[in-house]
Amino acid sequence: MINYKELITVAVRAAFTAGKEILGVYNSKDFGIKIKADKSPLTWADKNAHEIIDDFLQSTNIPILSEEGKEIPFNERSKWEYYWLIDPLDGTKEFINRNGEFTVNIALIHHGIPVAGVVYAPCLNDLYFAVKEVGAFKLSVFNLNLEELSLDSLIKKSQKLPIFSKKEKFTVVGSRSHMNEDTNKFIDTLKKQYGNIEFISKGSSLKIVMVAEGRADIYPRFAPTMEWDTAAGHAVALYAECEITQKDEKTPLIYNKKELLNPWFIVKHKC
Repeated sequence: MINYKELITVAVRAAFTAGKEILGVYNSKDFGIKIKADKSPLTWADKNAHEIIDDFLQSTNIPILSEEGKEIPFNERSKWEYYWLIDPLDGTKEFINRNGEFTVNIALIHHGIPVAGVVYAPCLNDLYFAVKEVGAFKLSVFNLNLEELSLDSLIKKSQKLPIFSKKEKFTVVGSRSHMNEDTNKFIDTLKKQYGNIEFISKGSSLKIVMVAEGRADIYPRFAPTMEWDTAAGHAVALYAECEITQKDEKTPLIYNKKELLNPWFIVKHKC
């Protein structure tokens, strides 16, 4: 029997340890930058974080799919009931630019749906975690006793999401580097509906957890993302009473598809 509460503590240990390694590289002079086949950057921090997380999660005997891991054929992974979906360093460009807006993402997927997830932002000292039937939480953390870590101890120190509920303006979060005509049209529609809106630019999966936290009302993403980019944030949003749907605002976002590219999607609070 799968114990989500025990597994989330393993994921938190993995994310926190990987985050410390990432900060070590972040504070160094050399990132060891390489360019992957898809033209995206890869640093020592990506690779080292992947190895750390992989070591932690191997103990769970649950399959692992990682952005920096080996490619796994669909005919193999389609048989998985549960699996870990990880992005060891989400926001590598933000990491390279030293703006602090990068995260460690670890999600547990069951039949295409995130059932637990961790999003850790090392530079911000913010840890978001979520478990099905328990909820979603935010912990401002500078150190964790990994040996005595439990879900109960984490929850006692955390704030349940969402935290914020009232804002003066309807708030949209997004990435200026991925703005396009479709996104601008969608935002124009929101302006007609809500009047003068506020737009916040943010990197990595922090955009998703901002909606979960209540600091933003909606996050439209009409540009390419991969499944590992969104799964952990999806778990946090889902169990903070938000929803992630495709652009039609009806069809759920699911995981472990044959093609790991996400469709365009929208993150928002449930009505």
